[in-house]
Amino acid sequence: MVDIDAAIGYVVAHGDPVERARLAFLRTGAPPPPHIVDRIGAGQTQSGGWPPSGEGVTSSVDATCFRLGELDDLGGLRGPAVERALAWLVGVQRRDGTFQEDEALAVEAPAWARPGDPEATLYLTAVAGFWLAVAELEAHPRRDAPARHGPAMAEAARYVAARLRPDGTWPSFLAAGWHAAGLLHEQQYFYESARIQLVLGDRLGDMSPADTASMAAALRRLNLGDDWLLTAARKRLGETQRADGGWDSDEGPLFDVNTTLVAIRAVLS
Repeated sequence: MVDIDAAIGYVVAHGDPVERARLAFLRTGAPPPPHIVDRIGAGQTQSGGWPPSGEGVTSSVDATCFRLGELDDLGGLRGPAVERALAWLVGVQRRDGTFQEDEALAVEAPAWARPGDPEATLYLTAVAGFWLAVAELEAHPRRDAPARHGPAMAEAARYVAARLRPDGTWPSFLAAGWHAAGLLHEQQYFYESARIQLVLGDRLGDMSPADTASMAAALRRLNLGDDWLLTAARKRLGETQRADGGWDSDEGPLFDVNTTLVAIRAVLS
């Protein structure tokens, strides 16, 4: 079982102001102080996206989706910064429905975001489509209005669905799976989404703590995921929680607090 009090204590002890504000919202729904949201928005480029680093000037699909996730943890995808980011994402979508990083980022891009790489293209398309879907659900939780970015989501989902193998697996990184499951479910590819979830369940025993947390939090964010899968994911989080209350990030200790926040979202949501 997850020790939620220890996890909270870890974030309080080691998190920065933005991370502690995310924790407060996840725990109590407390809105963040304006300067916290402004701190995230300060790194936004004029185009509307975020660069991979504070010194960067070229917007990144991967970095922009990460920032949207941070803002989501601070109370929802609303406001001018979010609208600019969504408009930028839609604007850089390619004609075939895919998303790729700018060639200017090729040297610094991680494996999952390398421009022109088919696996990275599928991953970024699933992730960008996922966050467009989350933003749409946030704007219209009852789904009672036309989707603002409906064509962009439809094209992304069509591309992702066409690349699934008959057994439900996908030719990309593991994290592409749960983002694709969410996007496809929102676009009414219910069978394809369910097949992906079955594959994720089969792979759960080999998932890292960070992947387990990310999968569970993503599926819960769009209100999908079979009870058995989410229950199994939470059990694995309990088994992999450290004595200090945190969880290991796949990207090094600097990201352990973020991974812990994602795990808290997965457990509390």
